[in-house]
Amino acid sequence: MDDKKYDISRRDLGRLATRYGWTTTLLALGGMSGTVTLGTLAAAAEEKAAKRAKKPAKHTWKFGASGFNENNLNIQKSGQLFFAQDLEDRTDGEIKVEFIGSNQICGQLDCVQKTQQDIVQVFSASTQNSAGNAPYYNVLDFAYMFPSRAAQYHFFYSPKSNKVFREPLEARHKIKFLFTHCELRGLMLGKKWADKPVVTKIEDLSGTKNRVTGTQLGRIAMQLLNLNPVPIAWEETLDGLRQGLIDGAETWMGAAGYANMSPVLGQAVDLRFFCGTEHTAMNADAFNKLEPALQEAVMESAYTAQVHVQGAHEAALVNIVGATTPPRPGTLFDKFGVKVATLSDAELKRTEEMCSPEFKPDPWNDWRERLNKWSGGQDVYKTIYDIAREIPADTNPVNVPPQRWWKG
Repeated sequence: MDDKKYDISRRDLGRLATRYGWTTTLLALGGMSGTVTLGTLAAAAEEKAAKRAKKPAKHTWKFGASGFNENNLNIQKSGQLFFAQDLEDRTDGEIKVEFIGSNQICGQLDCVQKTQQDIVQVFSASTQNSAGNAPYYNVLDFAYMFPSRAAQYHFFYSPKSNKVFREPLEARHKIKFLFTHCELRGLMLGKKWADKPVVTKIEDLSGTKNRVTGTQLGRIAMQLLNLNPVPIAWEETLDGLRQGLIDGAETWMGAAGYANMSPVLGQAVDLRFFCGTEHTAMNADAFNKLEPALQEAVMESAYTAQVHVQGAHEAALVNIVGATTPPRPGTLFDKFGVKVATLSDAELKRTEEMCSPEFKPDPWNDWRERLNKWSGGQDVYKTIYDIAREIPADTNPVNVPPQRWWKG
């Protein structure tokens, strides 16, 4: 699953991190391939430390990466360490990034709040979990607004995303959105579904009890689909599935992979019913304090990270997670016997008609009006819906042309 082989204990890794710092150690580890030993990693960390110390930093930022670390970023290629490395290199160390993952400084639900408070300057979490403390993120979560991962990448690259998404988010919540991974959410069902027929229609899931994130709009869709949303913290979801307290979890397949959820899953149902976006963003005041050349460097690193994620994570879904029918041999889903339930186009359309604002507008009206007001009067759903359909429906996600969205 990974081009590295590890011949080093967690204790030795911790000792190196004590000597060189976790950020330096993880950046060194991220740049290695082949067999990683204590000696090779120590040499790489020493070289990385010397490079990072070569020039005094003008700005040192804390990066609260919720539960991410080098290991799970080898499964979900959402680009956090890549971005930190690229930004330090691009600015020749003038911006130094202290990467703090594994929930050490903030988690999925509170990283955005700690960024707003300037406890950390950069953070990563899902936009859905971040919506609890920064509700404009809900604008991404209308059911079936995005028809594909390609449509998601197209939107985040598009200069049109600035007016309808990035600028209102910054104005209302003081958060500057940088880049994101893109998947669409489904239901990850527990082991009791392993011996049941593969899900082929939405009624197969009727009445199940399922974990929901911090997104208010995601709950509307789940209620319309009779999926009984139960708010459970991400960190508690694995135990909930293991103990059978819930039938499933509303999330995406890459998250199931990186969060070690695969061993407790029976089926991964590809509902694609709203966004799964593990993004990286930052405190807008911290960005605005930078001199123009460094602001441009941050944006170029965000763009480079977005391009990296677009290609790397698409490959990881197939070759590491196993998000295909059937999963490829050697992938996580293959190893743990997780069946991928791919619904037919006709069934997905029928599911869309059950919950989408296009067909069931009334349950969405209050949130739609609220978000329209926060955006300055735009029809946010219709605007994003139309941008998402500017590319052909069958576009492969890796073939979406990158654009520098802030230069449009």
